[in-house]
Amino acid sequence: MHKEQNRFFRIIRIFFSRRFNLHVDKADEDDVILSIRKNTDFVGPNLWTLIFAIFIASIGLNVNSTAVIIGAMLISPLMGPIMGIGLGLGTNDFELIKKGARNLLIATIISIATSSLYFWLTPLHDAQSELLARTTPSVWDVFIAFFGGLAGIVAGTRKEKSNVIPGVAIATALMPPLCTAGYGIASGNIYYFLGAIYLYSINTVFIGISTFLIVRFLKFKVKHFENKRYEKKVSRYIIAIITITILPSIYLAYRIVDKSIFENNARAFITEQFRFKNTQVVNRTFKYSSKGNEIDLLLIGYELPDRTIDSIRKNLKNYKLFNTRLLVRQGLNAKQEIDFTQIKASILEDVFRKDSASLAVDNRENKLAIPIPDIHQELKALYPSLQKYSIYNVVERRTDTLPADTLTQVIADFTGPFSPAERIKMREWLKSRLKADSVKLIIQ
Repeated sequence: MHKEQNRFFRIIRIFFSRRFNLHVDKADEDDVILSIRKNTDFVGPNLWTLIFAIFIASIGLNVNSTAVIIGAMLISPLMGPIMGIGLGLGTNDFELIKKGARNLLIATIISIATSSLYFWLTPLHDAQSELLARTTPSVWDVFIAFFGGLAGIVAGTRKEKSNVIPGVAIATALMPPLCTAGYGIASGNIYYFLGAIYLYSINTVFIGISTFLIVRFLKFKVKHFENKRYEKKVSRYIIAIITITILPSIYLAYRIVDKSIFENNARAFITEQFRFKNTQVVNRTFKYSSKGNEIDLLLIGYELPDRTIDSIRKNLKNYKLFNTRLLVRQGLNAKQEIDFTQIKASILEDVFRKDSASLAVDNRENKLAIPIPDIHQELKALYPSLQKYSIYNVVERRTDTLPADTLTQVIADFTGPFSPAERIKMREWLKSRLKADSVKLIIQ
């Protein structure tokens, strides 16, 4: 029995070792290092290719064309210096690290300068959804950069090159954030610039880390020096660089993941705990902070007694919402935050949602069933002064014999003044983004 178990485990071990062996079809180590080192340089053709790719990506973001952006990412040579830094860290090649960092810095500055020039000259100044998507990094960007980097360095160490590298270039998306940063400079929007650089930094760091891990896993030859004192000095520098790179990235990944978990738990908490027949949540705001999170709710309808709200607060821990403050505004506090138009829209939405049978008769009213996409991050990036907003699919009924009309109603509250021109521009953007035939915008 014991021998049979050992034989079974040996078969399993052989199966996995053969199937998942990264040393199969591995290219010559010197050829891999030479290839990565060559792609690290940004002179001549590589530099011009980068500039052309930046112009293409900027145009794609400007006209909101996904296909054009993908084309630019396929052309971009930005992966070279990042993988060079990761290889240098994995092989104790301090000169390659310096070379990769220098060329990456040059490429980054040239990319931002090129995209800033384009967006300064172009007559199209509106921020489209493809551009706005690069201003607010999420936890998925961390995973994409890390696993994309792993796929890239594994493909780069093979004898037979495949279509993995172009796929990695598309997935990790190094080019669009740099173009978005250029747009932020050209438009004077610091939020766009910082958000885009943040996303670019995430991609760069995690691609470098994944390259370092695979190089160490494949046991590339570590560089040694005749001068042992110099070798120790280089080793200390490399350890310092690895520590400075990895520790903040771990914290960064943790914060992004923790924020996503908090927001998902908060949505589940609101959906399940605020099910009242005569009370409705019309607005919700999540505030994530290291000092403590906050859920801010605005209610209309029957005013919930304090004991009910206290009972709901006790359930926060059941949704893993520890160190989270629940703020509920209703009654007089709610009246200060909403107007009759918003109340009317909420009531209409609730009525038509319950009366789905009658809505099926009229195809135009069936548009109420179309879900509204989550554009919270895009609006926050596009309009920093936006405090809160509400979006509803509603039906307008006329008193004459004309049929009812469906429209999307958006109510927005800004901290400062909002000009008529900005109102028109925002309405057109909402109409395009929400794919709505008609949008009614109400500025409070």
